[in-house]
Amino acid sequence: MSEEEFYDAVTGLESDESCEGNRELNYKSSEFIIEDNPQGKNGTQLQENGIRKRRTTLPAPMFSRSDFSVWSILKKCIGLELSKITMPIAFNEPLSFLQRITEYMEHTYLIHKANMLSDSVERMQAVAAFAVSAVASQWERTGKPFNPLLGETFELTREDLGFRLISEQVSHHPPISAFYSESENKDFIFHGSIYPKLKFWGKSVEAEPKGTNTLELPKHNEAYTWTNPSCCVHNVILGKLWIEQYGTVEIVNHSTGEKCILYFKPCGLFGKELHKVEGYIQDKNKKKLCIIYGKWTECMWSIDPNTYDTYKKTEKRGVEPRKTKTNEEIDKSENDEADDMPEVQETVHVVPGSRLLWRITSRPPDSGKMYNFTHFAVTLNELDPDMKDLLAPTDCRLRPDIRAMENGDMEFASQEKERLEEKQRASRKERAKNEEEWVTRWFQLGTNPYTGLQDWIYAGGYFDRNYTNCPDIY
Repeated sequence: MSEEEFYDAVTGLESDESCEGNRELNYKSSEFIIEDNPQGKNGTQLQENGIRKRRTTLPAPMFSRSDFSVWSILKKCIGLELSKITMPIAFNEPLSFLQRITEYMEHTYLIHKANMLSDSVERMQAVAAFAVSAVASQWERTGKPFNPLLGETFELTREDLGFRLISEQVSHHPPISAFYSESENKDFIFHGSIYPKLKFWGKSVEAEPKGTNTLELPKHNEAYTWTNPSCCVHNVILGKLWIEQYGTVEIVNHSTGEKCILYFKPCGLFGKELHKVEGYIQDKNKKKLCIIYGKWTECMWSIDPNTYDTYKKTEKRGVEPRKTKTNEEIDKSENDEADDMPEVQETVHVVPGSRLLWRITSRPPDSGKMYNFTHFAVTLNELDPDMKDLLAPTDCRLRPDIRAMENGDMEFASQEKERLEEKQRASRKERAKNEEEWVTRWFQLGTNPYTGLQDWIYAGGYFDRNYTNCPDIY
């Protein structure tokens, strides 16, 4: 099978010029999962190839926030970092932040694709598509994940997608989540530590990402690093909630010196740039090798720079001037109490000669009743009897407040959230009293060998299942 045939097979995508018709995929050595339902141990549903079939819906629908006064809570928080403030459960979705960052792995097939390619520029294209896809699940996800407790962990093994992952909350103030994932044969290693800074600005909540993502491809002796774009949730007080991602993402290939510069466009006054991502790949001498464009909510494409520039010049000569808003309309939009939700723009206009790099997968039909979760997100807090015996006692799936919220018991979830936070505060006071330092279990503070910056490095050993010295956090 050629590389192009493999790409078409695992993505299920054709190089058409439309972003319609999203498709899903499963990856395991380029084999497909056949939907069938033989029984596994303890009644676990298995598919024909022996891989466990995961759930497709949450146990209970999302609760209504319509009667909740957000302003009564947030009016005292303007300009402050929200990670230091206890927030009511009405703001949450039933996932821990450790589970939320695991959603980076939904489109792992792009890493497998990169690993198969012999050309470094094509590998960078696949890595760039993976970096964009890693934030795609945030589209319309306006709920806040639960802050992980210090020492909390989450593991995920997905044979069908070809990876396993372990993450740990390694610091509480500031809140830092470290993660490490690898393929079965260590064909790739993807790791990082994330320190999100959340601030409330009156009408919106801004999440500024801190920390570095590192992807290693040992077969090619390559390592790539990048940080995620910033994210803003608008209208947390009044109006329809909507999300934008913005900022510059620079992906560096530390072996070849090649870089991919991606600009996540801010919405802009007229909503013209909403969701758009544009950028390019350059060699170590800063020569542009490839143009990349699309939307982080839809798809990403690549094209030769000369072809792209020629098309844009031709297009510009043939386009009529856009009608601009009057000063009166601009004043009105700036003085509205809510940030106007931009009208959904047309799908990405594909320049002839472009090659599709990635397309977002469709969401469950009733995703709106499930916190706008993707198919992947719906599975993250699933807990079956087989799994429960393997998990560390600190795993998110065992956390009672998240479990209660997922089951629709908001009152008990709120009580448990308060109990766990109080237990964490009491433990911190006890350590201070005894002059004890918190000791992480699976990650150690060190230096990222590629950036030279401080980073949390996986110490190994989690999958040996030796859970001695795990803290009692629940």
